[in-house]
Amino acid sequence: MNARGKVYLVGAGPGAIDLLTVKAFQLLQTADVVVYDRLVSSEIMEIVPDKCLKHYVGKQESEHTLPQEEINQLLVDYSNKYQKVVRLKGGDPFVFGRGGEEVELLVKNKIKFEIVPGISSSVAAATYAGIPVTHRGVSNNFTVVAGHTCTSTGFDSMDWNAFSKLGTLIILMGVRSRSQIATNLIKVGKNKNTPVAFIERATTPNQNVVISTLEEVANNPPNVSSPAVMVIGEVVNFHYDWNWFNSNDYLKEEVSVGI
Repeated sequence: MNARGKVYLVGAGPGAIDLLTVKAFQLLQTADVVVYDRLVSSEIMEIVPDKCLKHYVGKQESEHTLPQEEINQLLVDYSNKYQKVVRLKGGDPFVFGRGGEEVELLVKNKIKFEIVPGISSSVAAATYAGIPVTHRGVSNNFTVVAGHTCTSTGFDSMDWNAFSKLGTLIILMGVRSRSQIATNLIKVGKNKNTPVAFIERATTPNQNVVISTLEEVANNPPNVSSPAVMVIGEVVNFHYDWNWFNSNDYLKEEVSVGI
């Protein structure tokens, strides 16, 4: 048996192929195995050579290809057979990507690993919608929350009062809970007219931005499709003048990857 290989936990970024890091690009071209998630675009996977083994382990609500524990073990098993194993995750491996759980098992099994950060959709989605997560005189902080923790009994453990005082609140995986999130923020004193943005399929040609308010989201939530990033705060108002990505001028330009 060959010496044990190395596992690379790689962030694929928010979706657009040209937002991959150079290191991620290089690893995908030289990997023996790529274990990848649902939010990794087909364009990015086209970088991977045909000779490389590609193993899809995508997860979405109520539909998991493999439980997380089995994905963790899969990385251990592949490291015993191949030299370069890439675990490819949407966004950044450590921003609600469960990368920590995978690292724990790698450490336990004494397997070499490396972590390659990726651009998180928590910031990139807002940026591509012309929304700065911070802006002098408007918001001097931002907080990122996993929306799937804001459901049913999870509401009791959330510090809604603290959230209501934040400059910018960014919710990932919160489409299903959008009405409950808005309702709870209003209950603890957040202004019901606070603007809310949903950025669907951020950074891709199919990006769509839906603008609303907390009151509207609470009482008559807009039709939004997952994946979408939810941004709450006064910074959302910059979207109207700063919406560069969906402008006609930008969409006419050709963007290519020439690494």
